Amino acid sequence: MTSSSKPQGYNTVSPYLIVDGAETTIKFLVNVFDAVELRRFPGAGDRLMHAEVRLDDTVIMLADSAEGWPPQPAHVHIYVPDVDATYYRALAAGATSVQEPVKKDDDDKRGGVMDDSGTTWWIATKVV
Repeated sequence: MTSSSKPQGYNTVSPYLIVDGAETTIKFLVNVFDAVELRRFPGAGDRLMHAEVRLDDTVIMLADSAEGWPPQPAHVHIYVPDVDATYYRALAAGATSVQEPVKKDDDDKRGGVMDDSGTTWWIATKVV
């Protein structure tokens, strides 16, 4: 019998976002990155105490800010099949451009957007 220190299907490291607007962030991730919501635990009012979404092979955990747990700006890097299409999809979903996709000195073409909750999403496609 094999045991594991993590749930089956979860990755070893998961970003944990504390935002003002967890529901909005989940909708953004579903609409832009085809994320799948795994589970949620409601908090007081319309707030979320904890939620989890899967993006490809990664679980992102998030929660609404609360007393003692203020929202924190974060930067998250995501590889996608088509950086340009994903970037414009994010803008159509209400994100603000941080950087249009551009190929620089590494193997990636990369752009960035900020969602309504203040998280910056760096979107990249390897284009070597």
